[in-house]
Amino acid sequence: MPSSRHLLSGQRAAAAAEEKQQQQQQQPRDAPISTPQTLYSFFPSTLPDGPPPKGPFPIDTRRLRTEFLGLQSRHHPDKHPARLKTQAEAASASINEAYKTLANPLLRAQYLLSLRGVDVAADETLKVEEPELLTVVLEAHEAMDDAASPADLEGLAAENEERIAASERLLGEAFRGENVDLAKREAVRLRYWVNIREALRDWEQAKGAVLQH
Repeated sequence: MPSSRHLLSGQRAAAAAEEKQQQQQQQPRDAPISTPQTLYSFFPSTLPDGPPPKGPFPIDTRRLRTEFLGLQSRHHPDKHPARLKTQAEAASASINEAYKTLANPLLRAQYLLSLRGVDVAADETLKVEEPELLTVVLEAHEAMDDAASPADLEGLAAENEERIAASERLLGEAFRGENVDLAKREAVRLRYWVNIREALRDWEQAKGAVLQH
């Protein structure tokens, strides 16, 4: 039969183990929030391989949003003690900015290029020296100026979405092969196509119409 001293020692060990377990369970909420190395590090479940070239350029945006919502809930300032509330607010803002950047192919491409020392978002001197591209852009805006109904622009909208998809595919190839020049060129081209998409959406809102594309 164990002595009372042994029983007391066992009870103390059990209590210590239980206290340690409780501390471990509380750790994710109360622990300091570290700064990830890249925006991809915020979403390890959706983007386990990180940014290209190891990870792919295309992203499953549905999975990304699911993980984003979970992170926002976990790092909500109200779920942290007062001493960590400011840090939690900063973390929540960082998570939101990371999601906004990675969910958008153009912003994602610009971010990946910035990691390679190229700032296509701020450098307005980075233009595409392709007369045919500029012609396409001018013709698109002329078509919007002349359009009388949504049917007049449905072909343009569909064609522009194809251009966007093609640029995104080329960006994937460029980042996978670490071809910075190609990635830079396609990021600038994609910016033109996205501008056309936004102009078409502005036209829809102004006319109170919806384009089928």
